[in-house]
Amino acid sequence: MAEVNAYAYSADTIIEEMGYDDHFHEHEHEGDKYQSGFINHYIFSTDHKMIARQFLITGMIWAIIGAAMSVVFRLQLGFPEESMAWLKPLLGKWIVVNDAGIGTLATEFYYALVTMHGTIIVFFVLTAGLSGTFSNLLIPLQIGARDMASPFLNMLSYWFFFLAGVVMFVSLFLSTGPFSGGWVAYPPLSALPQASSGSGAGMTLWLVSLVLFVVSVLLGGMNYITTVLNLRTKGMTMWRLPLTVWSFMITAIIGLLSFPVVAAGFFLLMFDRGMGTSFYLSDIFIGGEALNYTGGSAILYQHLFWFLGHPEVYIIILPAMGISSEVISVHARKPIFGYKAMVYSMAAIAFLSFIVWAHHMFMSGMNPFISNFFVLFTLMIAVPSAIKVFNWITTLYKANIRLNTPMLFAIGFVSMFISGGLTGLFLGNSALDIQLHDTYFVVAHFHIVMGVAAFFGMFAGVYHWFPKMYGRFMNETLGRIHFWITIIGAYMIFWPQHYMGIAGVPRRYYRFDNFDAFSLFSEMNQMITITAIIVFIAQLVFVYNFFSSIWYGKKVTTQNPWDATTLEWSTPIHPGHGNWPGKLPVVHRWPYDLYKDDRPFVPQYVPLEEGEESSDH
Repeated sequence: MAEVNAYAYSADTIIEEMGYDDHFHEHEHEGDKYQSGFINHYIFSTDHKMIARQFLITGMIWAIIGAAMSVVFRLQLGFPEESMAWLKPLLGKWIVVNDAGIGTLATEFYYALVTMHGTIIVFFVLTAGLSGTFSNLLIPLQIGARDMASPFLNMLSYWFFFLAGVVMFVSLFLSTGPFSGGWVAYPPLSALPQASSGSGAGMTLWLVSLVLFVVSVLLGGMNYITTVLNLRTKGMTMWRLPLTVWSFMITAIIGLLSFPVVAAGFFLLMFDRGMGTSFYLSDIFIGGEALNYTGGSAILYQHLFWFLGHPEVYIIILPAMGISSEVISVHARKPIFGYKAMVYSMAAIAFLSFIVWAHHMFMSGMNPFISNFFVLFTLMIAVPSAIKVFNWITTLYKANIRLNTPMLFAIGFVSMFISGGLTGLFLGNSALDIQLHDTYFVVAHFHIVMGVAAFFGMFAGVYHWFPKMYGRFMNETLGRIHFWITIIGAYMIFWPQHYMGIAGVPRRYYRFDNFDAFSLFSEMNQMITITAIIVFIAQLVFVYNFFSSIWYGKKVTTQNPWDATTLEWSTPIHPGHGNWPGKLPVVHRWPYDLYKDDRPFVPQYVPLEEGEESSDH
């Protein structure tokens, strides 16, 4: 990747002359002993940068697993008559081969694949892989801190996530199969071990895994908030924070308030499963026999789950918003438009996200009068989202755009967020939702606005900050190939599903060729499946680009290869534990002084010139 010309600012000189001396190296500090061994350096590391890499690579592994699952069940949906016997060496007994040698995917395993795909992508990839990576990497670097407030808790956060992943991975190999009741785990399928094969040990491990995951989120969230509030360097006021840091902190606050609620719901589910309680169960019959459960309500679980479930959407998308804001500003060579409006809109999204959860439950039998309130707040949350979209577009307007890979993915994020967000207006209307609920319209909506959009923000961040993580650039040609196949493929996969949903095609069905009303979409399903396979291969191109660039990518030769203004680009090319070798930078201005007074860019650590006014917004 071509490096841009560096402007005449020597970060080392300015920080050494005018920086803040925190006496970091005047006493015995864990950072000085950091390079002592392989295990301390790469495995049980307390350096936020290494922990960020651990989150990222673990998230990438889970993304490959989750995407591969989607390819398998797309093969079933696109080509239900074709033999899948060739998958038997991989999937074993879940491919049932008849006397004619025709292999079919077991129906219960189809539902297990759908369930695991959703669980893995939502929690392990787009929550831990996205927030865990960039909150860890950027918060200390961008606020001028040596590390997180508690490096040890930071390490624990990753290892609880890793342990959650191990438990979930083990569940894939149970003889009864992994949990198969949907990623939302509604009772009674999730509450009765005898309800289905996946409702036994598979469901138990699913619950244990996600409780461990909640612990990871809480440990990380407390650390992120405490670090931002208490460890900012001298001069770094809250209104001088980059939008990335604002997004990570607000995301952490949402997580701290919402994840404990779903954890409580999971514990009650465990009680129903193993202790004979009836929090979610009542009047259940299996095989004509009445079970001894009375007084419970499955709707209670829905409330507890979606009280996390909808804030979870913004836990996923807000970091992508912050990352895209930073990337767009840097590569458009323009200050971000409406900085304070962007911050206030993120705060408004965070607040409103807690009072819209029941729009997932319009068809659960809730009082239509009460649903009106949730319709109102659901439509209201579109306002701060629209403010952000207009500000991104205005930042791009008449900008001197560098159309490199990070910028392509950031613009792709804006495209996906707009097109996916608009369909949310349909689903947020309780009258329209009667027709659209649990159809492919819902699948298309949340995959575009929450899934693909968040991945695009994540990719923009990886390509942009890869030089800071590894001291090398990723391959630009492979990056562009990755982008164009992904964005075209994503629209080809999910846009047709809106029309399928309007026609009433339900989600989670094993096959559609048995239904006259739905069989007319067979060719469309084939096209979607073929496209999904191509897009999956494109993600393998990204994985190859990522790992090959760690060792063979073009080396970074300057501290600030993008001519950016934030503090992470004032550290050495390969920053050690503690980030800055000497003094900490002192902040004198807001984070987006690009093309100010005919200067191409002015980093935050550069003092104001005589007569210059600060651009704090």
